[in-house]
Amino acid sequence: MLSLASNLGRVAKVKTSFFCQNCGAQYPKWIGQCTSCKQWNTIVEEVIQKEEKPAWKSSATPTSKRAGSPIRLSEITQEKELRLDTQDMEFNRVLGGGLVPGSLTLLGGEPGIGKSTLLLQIALKLPYKTLYVSGEESQKQIKMRADRILPSSENCFILTETKTQNIFQQITSLEPDLVIIDSIQTLHTDYVDSGAGSISQIRECTAELIKFAKETHTPVILVGHITKDGNIAGPKILEHMVDTVLQFEGDRNYVYRILRSLKNRFGSTAELGIYEMQGSGLREVNNPSEVLISKNDENLSGTAIAATVEGMRPLLIEIQALVSSAVYGTPQRSATGFNAKRLNMLLAVLEKRAGFKLGAKDVFLNITGGISVDDPAIDLAVMASILSSNSDIPIEKGVCFAAEVGLAGEIRPVQRVDQRILEAEKLGFSTIYVSKNNKIGLKNPNIQVQLVSKIEDVVSHLFG
Repeated sequence: MLSLASNLGRVAKVKTSFFCQNCGAQYPKWIGQCTSCKQWNTIVEEVIQKEEKPAWKSSATPTSKRAGSPIRLSEITQEKELRLDTQDMEFNRVLGGGLVPGSLTLLGGEPGIGKSTLLLQIALKLPYKTLYVSGEESQKQIKMRADRILPSSENCFILTETKTQNIFQQITSLEPDLVIIDSIQTLHTDYVDSGAGSISQIRECTAELIKFAKETHTPVILVGHITKDGNIAGPKILEHMVDTVLQFEGDRNYVYRILRSLKNRFGSTAELGIYEMQGSGLREVNNPSEVLISKNDENLSGTAIAATVEGMRPLLIEIQALVSSAVYGTPQRSATGFNAKRLNMLLAVLEKRAGFKLGAKDVFLNITGGISVDDPAIDLAVMASILSSNSDIPIEKGVCFAAEVGLAGEIRPVQRVDQRILEAEKLGFSTIYVSKNNKIGLKNPNIQVQLVSKIEDVVSHLFG
């Protein structure tokens, strides 16, 4: 009787908790509004009890006798980090040189932006044995996309499965060098009693994949869905669990896609990868400056070229401005790809320090190519494009800008100005405006470096 009671008590003990479907916050009881993301009616109850048997059994033995005891930092031996080359220069750059063995990478982005195409393209090009696991598409659908990208590949294996236990069985028999999961929201494990895509399922499936990756030193790439706010769906702890979080973004009206790193334990988060969407897949854009600058031979007012830096890569981008008289009472301020508050600040500097009356005029600003830039070094180019449109005088061809503008109207120095100058010189520009306080290490560059200290100097040089 005692044994039966204890068994009944064990069966009846089912642990549940309440989770927000939007942000993943956990609560001990149901409430109407999530206190974390302020969304209403997103709290649901989920069963979080799981069996004691793990999905991935570790067969590895400890390699060190002191694996479970503290060790001095000086006694830890550091070996050169080996990375897997993905055969994609842009992907390698964002990752910091390639995939680290045993790492877990999470790739997020809008639906239809090209996440599956990018990863399938990498899987087809790799010389390593790759397992592409899809829980969203059939094998025929993947085959149709693969035929457009690369018709034949002997190293890419396709598996359409959503149950983690079955996936690990196939991994054990195949022993791939890389595993791609598309997507983490479609996976489910038998050891958690809830539906696929729920908070507890995402967390448990990710934990199983991390255990597999760390013990076998096999890199794993996960595709993650995003919410309507642009954040990766699921619990926020998902982004803390993985090693790298990548964001694939772009505008559907443009053919260019941008790959950014939001978190990277093995490299910088300032790197940027640019792709062009074509019928045969995603093409790497090795020289984005030529793409982001229009080839218009006519001099148009309101256009200026800025030299910016994303990570280790210098870029030249085109900035367009339109200044017109306000038809309605309140003048409009609109910016695409640029911080609207910073635009208002620069307009106030122009009115206060340079004497231009822009308070009663509409100002529209656009960075061509559909990209967003937050580098303060494009301030001077933004001002130059606004002044050019206001006076309807085009800026001479071959002129670009690389300087920050302060509230006093002073031209402030920017970092890595030598790289910006070399990029402008390589693309055939004749003059670049930089701060007088910048320390330039280049000797006799084949481009005229115009040193300025105040916004008034720039106005006199450009518009007399």
